[in-house]
Amino acid sequence: MGEGEEAVGRGSDARLEYAMRKPWAIILVMLPLAACEPTASMDVSEKGPTMEPAAATSTSKPAEKVVLTDAQWRERLTAFEYQVLRQKGTERAFTGKYDEHFEPGTYVCAGCGAELFESDAKFNSGCGWPAFYAAKAGDKVKLTPDYSHGMVRTEVTCAKCDGHLGHVFDDAPQTPTGQRYCINSVSMKFVPRAK
Repeated sequence: MGEGEEAVGRGSDARLEYAMRKPWAIILVMLPLAACEPTASMDVSEKGPTMEPAAATSTSKPAEKVVLTDAQWRERLTAFEYQVLRQKGTERAFTGKYDEHFEPGTYVCAGCGAELFESDAKFNSGCGWPAFYAAKAGDKVKLTPDYSHGMVRTEVTCAKCDGHLGHVFDDAPQTPTGQRYCINSVSMKFVPRAK
């Protein structure tokens, strides 16, 4: 067994120590962190990722922004909703109430009620978070480059209130758009389709 293989087998402390001596080995340390949220296959330039959202399906004008103070958001949201929507937190994989939820209806922002995703665009990606291949309309969500946690990703936020929803990846070739919007359940509410 080589020096690198031995370090990997001894646990995270040994992997980190080895990575500090061999910069290319940092990948071995980071892989477990990105297991369920792979980086998107994006072109990266000085301006960041160039991933584009799925084509807009609405010609409606953008909704007015919801702007509240931090105190007002804390009053309006539960502690967990606040952590995810306002502080860019993430719920643990496979714990959200909408991961395995496939009823017909619309998913709206838990912060402001803006319509975000239709159930028709939802699919089971197996990543542990609700996955959609397209937003309800191109102007309902905003995409922003995200370089946090040593990864290159594209953050998805509500266009109306700027609440953090999750990330979008170009890793779903089985869908019509090839995209996977990986969204926190706690950042949404579900409105059933009228029968």
